[in-house]
Amino acid sequence: MQDTQPNPSGLAPEPADELAATAAAGQEGQGEQVPGPDELLRAAEQKAVELNDAWLRAKAETENLRRRAQEDIAKAHKYAAEKFAAEMLPVKDSLEAALSTENATVDNLRSGVELTLRQLVSAFEKSGLAEIKPLGEKFDPHRHQAISAVEDEGEANRVLQVLQKGYALNERIIRPALVIVSKARGA
Repeated sequence: MQDTQPNPSGLAPEPADELAATAAAGQEGQGEQVPGPDELLRAAEQKAVELNDAWLRAKAETENLRRRAQEDIAKAHKYAAEKFAAEMLPVKDSLEAALSTENATVDNLRSGVELTLRQLVSAFEKSGLAEIKPLGEKFDPHRHQAISAVEDEGEANRVLQVLQKGYALNERIIRPALVIVSKARGA
């Protein structure tokens, strides 16, 4: 048996005391050799080194991921308009070709401008840029900018005339449509 000394603090036994008690019990019952305090200390130090190494590797990996994400964001901002720019090049080429023609008739110029406009509309569609066509719609201050209001017999706050088209990029308003809206008579 083991001599137990009373703990002067009156608290639970120290973990080292429990470890020694477990080691002694193990020696009595099985005859195995229990590691000594020096061996336990070396094992704990080795475990601490391994955990510290794993922590440093995880920290380095996190820093690398953060840096790569920042680089990706910077590239996305820098080259965001690349697709749209590529779509606009044929439009520019068509305009330059129209201007370089010496003996162009009005009809030839008109058909060339119409073709160029179709190219431009196609480029807008591919890039998610859409016209806002509010004629006859209810006035929406998020999509329209009222220039004036005109008395009308119809419903108030309806778009009567579009002075300048508005545009939205993937549902986000880039430029509101400039409109004239109706107002009730006598208002």
